[in-house]
Amino acid sequence: MLETDKDQMVRAINKQRSFFASHRTKSIEFRSEQLLQLKSGILKYQDKIAAALWADLHKSPEEAFLTEISIVSSEIDNHLRHLKKWAKAKRVTTPLHLWPSSGKIVYEPLGCALIIAPWNYPFQLLFNPLIGAISAGCCSILKPSPETPHVAAVITEMVAELFDPAYVTIINGGINTNTHLLKERFDVIFFTGSTAVGKIIMKAAAEHLTPVVLELGGKSPCIVDADANIAVAAKRIALGKLINAGQTCIAPDYVFAHATIKDQLIEQLALQFRTLYGEDAQKSRFYPRIIHERAFNRLVGLMQKGTVVAGGTSDVSDCYIAPTIVDNVATTDPIMQEEIFGPILPVLTFEQIDEVLTYIEQNEKPLALYYFGNTATAREVIGKTIAGGTCINDTLMQIVNHHLPFGGVGNSGQGRYHGRESFLAFSHQRGVVSTPTWLDLPFKYPPFRYFKWIKKLL
Repeated sequence: MLETDKDQMVRAINKQRSFFASHRTKSIEFRSEQLLQLKSGILKYQDKIAAALWADLHKSPEEAFLTEISIVSSEIDNHLRHLKKWAKAKRVTTPLHLWPSSGKIVYEPLGCALIIAPWNYPFQLLFNPLIGAISAGCCSILKPSPETPHVAAVITEMVAELFDPAYVTIINGGINTNTHLLKERFDVIFFTGSTAVGKIIMKAAAEHLTPVVLELGGKSPCIVDADANIAVAAKRIALGKLINAGQTCIAPDYVFAHATIKDQLIEQLALQFRTLYGEDAQKSRFYPRIIHERAFNRLVGLMQKGTVVAGGTSDVSDCYIAPTIVDNVATTDPIMQEEIFGPILPVLTFEQIDEVLTYIEQNEKPLALYYFGNTATAREVIGKTIAGGTCINDTLMQIVNHHLPFGGVGNSGQGRYHGRESFLAFSHQRGVVSTPTWLDLPFKYPPFRYFKWIKKLL
């Protein structure tokens, strides 16, 4: 993919600053119109988007709709339903000692946003943040991933048709383009990707004190306790692990299985792998591929330690890695030292839940945590760990509920979005105090008469 000329980037950013300065984006009617325009564009381009996702990631049209297109469409609907309420100034309680003043929170757009998307969900993770930016009243520069060129081409065409480039525009390119973009000043940066790149983004943003939302990743643990429903747990873990061939930031990265049910769980997981994608997943049109050969080689290297008990086959010419379970894994093995981001599931053993909780707390805070077992222990797991989000007896579903914030903590990210949180991510909450002039209390002025009474009031 060709790099974008630096001067072209600067011109695009300056146009957006001028457009934002016109105050057109602050109208609720304008924002709603743009959301409706985006939804109509997605409907028009739906087949092209699905075809591009197939070309870049071998995603079936069904998976493309469920994990990308429908999520964005439903997010737009949610914002259209609630935008007026979210954007309305909110009255707050005024303490007695400030009477007769009144206070309110005014929601105003941060300004010009830079949204950088990853390759694993290249449509959803570009447009979901954009919905928040539109709702808040921002202008946006969109930066798709160069690793998914077919998707980038389709969405570039779509955005050019839907929006004035001074309002929303796409800048394509690779590392050099990113480097130049990050030297420019934005009012907010929204980045989804790896922790390593997230640190680069944050360092660049610090030069201008630009606020950032970082949606990163990490090693998300999955705990299966002795009293879990093993058949159901295996089915839900298999789906969570293998959707998009494991290239999902909230996929279960590894499993801690209770010693009494570990063998049964592995057997059920292998069964569910076959049930979902057949005896040979390479022949299934529903099973995606690894993004490129470099990622393929890294994943194959992670399987060199431990015992492969299911799957393990691969085909570099097709960037295919079979759904794989690895047993006899040590926490010091390479597979436990980095986010896997592929269809490989290491399984470890525990006997007491405190062993697992101690391990989780001694490592970086995960983006997701999954627990299968009874409600009482689930409460203990939540109470003794910190994670971006959690599912009890399920996987991935925390991302589907518009009323739940989505985001990481610590090494797995900062800031949150989805639903109202997306609106807030691109908004500034301005506190406003209004004080009438018909009464001017003397207590706040020197020489502070009746000071001892004022102290009691405060």
